Amino acid sequence: MPDYCARSQTRRCHLPPSELLEITKHEKGAPWTPFFVDTIPYTAQNHRIKYFLNRILQIILIVLRTKIQQHMKKIVLVSAFALGFMATAQTTTELQKHYEAFYKEMRLQGDVDGVINAITHLNVLSPSKARKDTLAYIYANDNQHLQALNTIGIEKVDSDSDLAVQVKAISLKALNQPKRALEHFEELFKRSPNAYLAYEMSDLKIQTGDITGAGVDIEYGIANAKDEMKYAFYERQQPYEVPLKAAFLHLKGLTKYNNDKNNIDEALALIDEALAMDPNFNLASLSKQALETRKNPPPEAAEKKE
Repeated sequence: MPDYCARSQTRRCHLPPSELLEITKHEKGAPWTPFFVDTIPYTAQNHRIKYFLNRILQIILIVLRTKIQQHMKKIVLVSAFALGFMATAQTTTELQKHYEAFYKEMRLQGDVDGVINAITHLNVLSPSKARKDTLAYIYANDNQHLQALNTIGIEKVDSDSDLAVQVKAISLKALNQPKRALEHFEELFKRSPNAYLAYEMSDLKIQTGDITGAGVDIEYGIANAKDEMKYAFYERQQPYEVPLKAAFLHLKGLTKYNNDKNNIDEALALIDEALAMDPNFNLASLSKQALETRKNPPPEAAEKKE
């Protein structure tokens, strides 16, 4: 037995030098060893087992550390997103308050463009069907009918508010779309019948050739029009108002003529009745002149001279 065995008091002294050297190498490079690994009896074979157990534990610790780091990254990202969302929400709230105050100020100043600007921004920040209907109404009231229809559409929708249906009806009529306008006026009349809506429907039905339907609406209007009800006309540079009943009588005269073009006298009598109610009814005067010209055309000789 070599001298080193005699000098050594360790439990390795019974091993050959080659194995002692190998064990020493492992021990020098070995990191911390868990306590339960140290309880394994010390032999060359057990030392190898001990070494592999130690390596497995290191791998497990590395995997756990990696997982923890990944979870920490997720937590950091979620936290950053949450903080960003809170900041955005706070910014949105502040902007909404700003445009609400801006809207009130523009209304006080009577600035229509400013009101439109404010409501548009509020709709972007916090979409609202009621606010969109209001915006469309402001456009229509400012004669921006195309913009009004671009805001709420032109289709008939049962769930539309009364305001939305009214805007569609008025704007489509203003844009010379009588058929489309008529269906919205009919929807309004179905929801809340009144003489004003009856006039709009009868006028549009005459334009679209539904003389019979127009006659029904005219009779309803004459029966339900009150003396204080007025209707505005805009064919002159200066708008004017006439009694609503006179407006219905004028339409009734036109339908009489359209039904029978030889019965001009009855049509003229109805128009004269309308003019008796308001002599300044310009549109009725124009219709009367046209009917009288048809009733009493100029002599052929006079036409040739001209």
